[in-house]
Amino acid sequence: MPTQAGERLLQAADDLFYAEGIRAVGVERLLAESGVGRASFYRHFAGKDELVLAVLRRRDQRWRAWLEETVRERGNHPLAVFDALAQGAESRDYRGCAFNNAIVEITEGDSEVHRLAAEHKRLVREFVERLLIAAGHVERSGELARQFTLLMDGAIMTALRERTGAAARCARDIAAALLA
Repeated sequence: MPTQAGERLLQAADDLFYAEGIRAVGVERLLAESGVGRASFYRHFAGKDELVLAVLRRRDQRWRAWLEETVRERGNHPLAVFDALAQGAESRDYRGCAFNNAIVEITEGDSEVHRLAAEHKRLVREFVERLLIAAGHVERSGELARQFTLLMDGAIMTALRERTGAAARCARDIAAALLA
């Protein structure tokens, strides 16, 4: 359980990394934005890399919980993942997928950040696969889940460029055709 200072560091880092990028934000900026001193920072985290991992782990849990809840509110249909993405893309502070962004910034495939981002994507794919199985697409669930998550990533990137949820709605139409 993080202390108050640890929580302030995590929140400031989450906000700044998502808005400006992991590499663009240095420790000095994190200290200034969080109001946490250097000694306290190093009591909580061995360094910026450890903080990045903590932020991504927390974001993974929050984002997947949001996705599951949003899909549940829409009847747990597999296509509802695209409705959720459209909703997210239309938020004012939308900057795409924090995990895609992390992979773009930290390109070393053997890095802990890359592994964590890949794990997030795997867990999202498994969630989509469970939705597909529950909807009766048992035999093709793995293949369809891979196709859906490919469409999801494409919609996320396109939404970042276009600043609208239209790409997610288009991806939903493509996914519906895959289910037909």
